[in-house]
Amino acid sequence: MYDLCKVAAVALTAAIAVPAGTTAAAAAPYKSEYTVSTVLPAPFPWGIAADKWVELVKQRTNGRINLKVYSNSQLVSGDQTKEFSAMRQGIIDMAVGSTINWSPQIKELNLFSLPFLLPDHAAMDRLTGGEVGKQLFEVLRKKGVEPLGWAENGFRQVTNSKHPIKTPDDLTGLKIRVVGSPLYNDIFTALGANPTQMSWADAKPALTTKAVDGQENPITVCKIAKIDTVGQVYMTRWNYVNDPLIFAVNKRVWASFTPADQKILREAAVEAGKAGIAASREGDDIAAKELEKAGVTITVPTAAERAAFVAKTRGVYADWAKKIGPDLVKLAEKAVSQK
Repeated sequence: MYDLCKVAAVALTAAIAVPAGTTAAAAAPYKSEYTVSTVLPAPFPWGIAADKWVELVKQRTNGRINLKVYSNSQLVSGDQTKEFSAMRQGIIDMAVGSTINWSPQIKELNLFSLPFLLPDHAAMDRLTGGEVGKQLFEVLRKKGVEPLGWAENGFRQVTNSKHPIKTPDDLTGLKIRVVGSPLYNDIFTALGANPTQMSWADAKPALTTKAVDGQENPITVCKIAKIDTVGQVYMTRWNYVNDPLIFAVNKRVWASFTPADQKILREAAVEAGKAGIAASREGDDIAAKELEKAGVTITVPTAAERAAFVAKTRGVYADWAKKIGPDLVKLAEKAVSQK
């Protein structure tokens, strides 16, 4: 009888401690700090978006929720391709991550890296802001994270230390550093180059020592990283792929927040994402002019020249469309074609 009374008392205490409609996880005290993983810090647009998120969440919760950005992929020992897995496992709490870096674990995110799928920013917005974006967020939820909003690293360009790249033949034999996604290996192999996968932390030393001839990145990244100082004096502004970023939270961490705080985190991510997108897009032309002043020759392909690159990569596009999911790719192509 005593034991039954004791159990009842404990249950009554628990019922009083946790209000109706509130999960036990949400009732638990919040952590003093939540880790946010990124690759690039401010003043890169990537870091601007992450820092803005931290600032807005702190303001709107009166300091109850504190996020701290850990850039340069330091929470995953510099291996940016492990970021998504670490967040899903709870090793890190949150991330503002690249679709490229997460694509080895989430094949659907390779969509944005299909060569020459996206002609402009408006097409990008139709994907992230439409049905394609919704479907991708559902995929992420099923993988154990809660996606909150989009930011952008930007359209990616190719640079090298040898000569201008105007045609696919100009890439023949060039050793090009690419990110850790098999799709990028396939793209540059199809174009005749010799792609080499390495982290961004290893890229600049490799360029400095001429271990590789070139690399590909958004213009803002090239400018802020002073790519001209490591011999990258030729750039082709071909916009061959884009690199959207996603704000996301580990599923268990997300469940620990009250609905009101979840709303704050999501709305802050959306607002911070807009700031990051603006920094990326508005910074491109400014960065290009500054790079030219620093001695970088920038080549913009004509329509015919761009078509030659497209033709060389059609086989890669078709192969990867099957891997990503034909239905998703068709949905994206339809959105891209709309005006």
